[in-house]
Amino acid sequence: MARAGLLAEWDRCRWLWNECVARAKKAHAEREECGPARLDRMLTGARAITPWLAEGASVPQQQLIRDFGKSRTKALKDIRDRLPVRQRAGMPGCKKKREADPSLNYTRRGFRLKDGRLHLAGGIVLRVVWSRELPAEPSSVRVYRDSVGDGYASFVIPARVEPLPQSGQVLGVDRGVKEIATTTSDAHDLPHPEHGKRSEGKLSRYDRMMARRKPKKGQAASKGYREAKKWRAKTHQKIARQRQDAARKWAMKVVRDHDAIAVEDFRPKFLARTSMARKAADAAIGATNKALIEMGRKHGRDVRLVHPAHTTMDCGRSGARTKHALPLSERTYTCTACGTVSPRDRNSARVMLVRAGLNPAGVEGVRPPGAPLQEAA
Repeated sequence: MARAGLLAEWDRCRWLWNECVARAKKAHAEREECGPARLDRMLTGARAITPWLAEGASVPQQQLIRDFGKSRTKALKDIRDRLPVRQRAGMPGCKKKREADPSLNYTRRGFRLKDGRLHLAGGIVLRVVWSRELPAEPSSVRVYRDSVGDGYASFVIPARVEPLPQSGQVLGVDRGVKEIATTTSDAHDLPHPEHGKRSEGKLSRYDRMMARRKPKKGQAASKGYREAKKWRAKTHQKIARQRQDAARKWAMKVVRDHDAIAVEDFRPKFLARTSMARKAADAAIGATNKALIEMGRKHGRDVRLVHPAHTTMDCGRSGARTKHALPLSERTYTCTACGTVSPRDRNSARVMLVRAGLNPAGVEGVRPPGAPLQEAA
């Protein structure tokens, strides 16, 4: 009953979204404004003359118009800023019934929690499997279904800082592909787990199954094709969860043991055009970086992002810079000024500390008096 109610609500919201897209395109062609106020008036008029639309709750329909407005505003801003096409947010397009995943957003007046169940506007009652108790009163909830077919309820609650005890330690983190994170502490390095590589066999098998059963243009997909597509999506979901779990566990360990962390502000997007693209994508460097920043913010730690330019050319002890960039095949850094010899990534991690101003010894090797932080061994 609840499933049927949600799908019926989604059908109404999907129709409304497609109507917003059509109205926005018409307004653009006629050089007219099509803001949220105009779309709100359109919704009011449509509910007055369309009983099918009026049967649904008004809250998710109003929130859908807000989401449409935000997506369109972001796309127009990127066009005005003349960003490259690959970096622009696309204009919102029509949602097809068999392709778009259902997603409904309810504000505080559209839902309530009672006896562990989620009551939505429109008389829809959901029995939720709670992963944990809510730490505060939620302000909104988004009920959605992913590509695998699993349903979720995502609550929005105020963020709370949960400070951890002071450890008196600092850490420098260098990003890479062979090792996702090389730090100034051997105990906190993050090796490449290669979750995607271990599942390559399964994914290749499902790709072949889909290729054999691919429907012709204009024909509906067969049951075998849909099943193979679902198995492939489940495998990708498992890989993503493994990466997320490894990143969050590593981030928690780093944040628990250090008061301040200097992280390379690494943008892995350029690796997609190199021979390391597959391994870099499997490493999920960006997701690991995001997990560390979010964990540091949650527990009140000082996480500083460091610009990555010339970090492989500078010495972490003397601060001297080599005349030429080191090739990737050279994994040992040797400083010609002070004679320091160390692994290349480990030296870069020390450079992160120096640039962030967290190294208590400084580049001269003399610790300032009264410095409370110690570099992790």
